[in-house]
Amino acid sequence: MSRETVLTNASIVLDDDIVTGSVLIRDGHIADIATGAQQPGAVGEDLEGDYLMPGLVELHTDHLEAHIQPRPGTHWDPVPAVLAHDAQISGAGVTTVFDAVRIGAMEGRENDSTALAKQISEAISYAATTGMTRAEHFIHVRCEVAAPRTVDEFEQLSEIGHIRLASLMDHTPGQRQYADVEAFRRYMVGKGKLTNEGFLPYVEELKKFAARHSIPNRAEIARRASERGIALAAHDDATVEHVDESAGFGVLISEFPTTRVAAEEARKRGQLIVMGAPNIMRGGSQSGNVAAAELLGEGLLDILSSDYVPASPLQAVFLLAAEGLLPLVEGAKLVSTNPAKAVGLDDRGAIEVGRHADLVRVRAHDLPASESRPRGHRVPVVRGVWREGARVS
Repeated sequence: MSRETVLTNASIVLDDDIVTGSVLIRDGHIADIATGAQQPGAVGEDLEGDYLMPGLVELHTDHLEAHIQPRPGTHWDPVPAVLAHDAQISGAGVTTVFDAVRIGAMEGRENDSTALAKQISEAISYAATTGMTRAEHFIHVRCEVAAPRTVDEFEQLSEIGHIRLASLMDHTPGQRQYADVEAFRRYMVGKGKLTNEGFLPYVEELKKFAARHSIPNRAEIARRASERGIALAAHDDATVEHVDESAGFGVLISEFPTTRVAAEEARKRGQLIVMGAPNIMRGGSQSGNVAAAELLGEGLLDILSSDYVPASPLQAVFLLAAEGLLPLVEGAKLVSTNPAKAVGLDDRGAIEVGRHADLVRVRAHDLPASESRPRGHRVPVVRGVWREGARVS
């Protein structure tokens, strides 16, 4: 027996327009889209003119870490942590999420790091497979290629079927994200991971590891990911040479390029460019790298990710629309259509007949102008989320 739901009187955000109308959901898919005002007595859930947008597809969120370790030295049970994280991202309009799991630790720390990465990955897979989650969860393995045993750690996670994305990253100070070594100092000391006195010796240790391991690890992980059909991203490319190398590995996603030069080269090589939505909301990079708004203005931005603030992608597209920088239909592509395309999920990411009924109801609330937002600020309020036609939030 077919299962049907009708969402009426909605401002439907389509690929090229926003129309007033209704959406018919049948058996988890969009069965019909009808335009025109709601008729009196029409059957269905009245959305009262709220926006109906495609559910967000989130490719890079580190936020699960905050639930796994809510305070320094405190670890939460992994499955409940995944569920707490899931509730928060679903409430932000995300219906598909790639949870970031980091691998790659320096000598002497591998066992704890590998065990934690595997534990988190297994918890994500278990919660997703047993139907406990509101959003659909996949795993994004973030591979620190400068570490000695990153390839071994990657192999230990290979049996977990929810891995769909891997990123090649190198956070060695003095290049890429931390070209400004003092920015790296501020981060490490500010997080309480190092003292000022221990900072420079630690940096020298990292550089030695990077010189020995970065290039071979990058090539080997790229090879293994390609063999298993795992999408590849390059993290923090800064130069033409970086992009050329990543393109040679078959990388199709340029994640957080740190310079305009790298973004321009990524565009030439057909890579989709990802930037963090917090960069938009804050007005720039916390590490002093290229601003997401600058790349957007040059047509060099395809995808926004939440990075460390789950609600930021939806907030960013409404802010850009309020400031006249990007129409909402184009903003929806940054957070839904394009990220789905980047990882081969062509069954979602847009409100089209035949696609998954992954949808989010949003009401825009206008805040008054302020010194920091002279044109005012539109805040999106999520009032409903559907995943494959089922109400989940």
